[in-house]
Amino acid sequence: MKKLKYNILAFALLLSSVVIAQQTPASKQTNAISIEGATAHLGNGQVIENSLIMFNDGKITFVGSANMKIARQGKVMQAQGKHIYPGFIAPNSTLGLVEVDAVRASDDADEVGAMNPHIRSLIAYNTESKIVESMRPNGVLMGQITPRGGRISGASSVVQFDAWNWEDAAIKADDGIHMNWPSPFSRGRWWLGEPSMLKENKDYKKQVEELSTYFAESKAYQASNKSPKHLPFEALQGLIDGSKKLYVHVDAERGITDAITFTKQNNIKHLVIVGGYEANKVSSLLKQNNVPVLLQRVHSKPKNDDDDYDLPFKLANELVTSGVLVGLENAGDMERMNARNLPFLAGTCAAYGLDKEQALSLITLNTAKILGVAAKVGSLEVGKDATLFISEGDALDMRTNKLEKAYIQGRDISLESHQTELYKRYSNKYKN
Repeated sequence: MKKLKYNILAFALLLSSVVIAQQTPASKQTNAISIEGATAHLGNGQVIENSLIMFNDGKITFVGSANMKIARQGKVMQAQGKHIYPGFIAPNSTLGLVEVDAVRASDDADEVGAMNPHIRSLIAYNTESKIVESMRPNGVLMGQITPRGGRISGASSVVQFDAWNWEDAAIKADDGIHMNWPSPFSRGRWWLGEPSMLKENKDYKKQVEELSTYFAESKAYQASNKSPKHLPFEALQGLIDGSKKLYVHVDAERGITDAITFTKQNNIKHLVIVGGYEANKVSSLLKQNNVPVLLQRVHSKPKNDDDDYDLPFKLANELVTSGVLVGLENAGDMERMNARNLPFLAGTCAAYGLDKEQALSLITLNTAKILGVAAKVGSLEVGKDATLFISEGDALDMRTNKLEKAYIQGRDISLESHQTELYKRYSNKYKN
């Protein structure tokens, strides 16, 4: 009898795992598709009214006006009154690395130790995550899967959100290494009775020197016979030869300035600032050194008492106006669930100074450029992946962001998720 109970329990667990599994990845595109009549937002600032978008074998083959006399390819979809967008990209995200915060076995966001440049987030990426699946109904079809923790967290990778495994998902593996820059300031420890106001971090100089020493040791290793093999130092070589970017997570003005100086001293070719709350104070320095910014979550409160109440909303406009390449990221509390709100962050930026198409670029082409994948994704252009979607209305407005169809690399993907199933289940509860 006891054995029977165990068998029943095991069967129930197996059944539940099958029921809650992610939608089966869509089949490879086999027939050409033409979408006619929609307003196409290309992601590069251009808009085509009454557009014609065609794609085949997972690649975009035509982008232009539907008024042109050109043969339509394959299945023709009429989309008058609707809008077409390139798939949105969520950078600096832990999507697929953590499923349930309270379940340690489902948390692969960080590794033990302070210096982990050799850790690869890609191999821990869970393509069957129910959270990843819930991004797609809002048009977030790709992301940069990023490790957390330590001083040097590890390497991120860019993936698309419809795959069987991490190998299938990868758009660009190990695109860069993430570093958490020491904070020049710290807040008082209230639990010890200290004032909660900001004060100088007395260990800041020492912490920066530790990073410099670590990189100096890496250079010495590269110049040696490399025996015994040192995996962390091997991983840093990509920053020197330009095959990887250094993503520095830093908010303070002084920290941003010191990070730029650090990269110059260590001959690091590509620097990206992540967070950048005070980046507007050094925008000229960022532009001068061609340093882009993945800007912190727009929907947040000002951090300093003397900041404008709407500073987080208008930061993107200030940086773009200064000539800095800007993308949006959404790290913070509940970041995995909030990643679906990425288009609405861009919508807020449009409400606070940016042109609507400029705001769209913050989560499409600009981000693709920053992550080094603009040759494949980020805009609706011939030769790029057919990763796009059709919305009933403005995709940057939560009231009208209603996806009708979505494609990843030409595959007609499912827009169902656990949330949409619950919506359908309970939407009719009080109608009977």
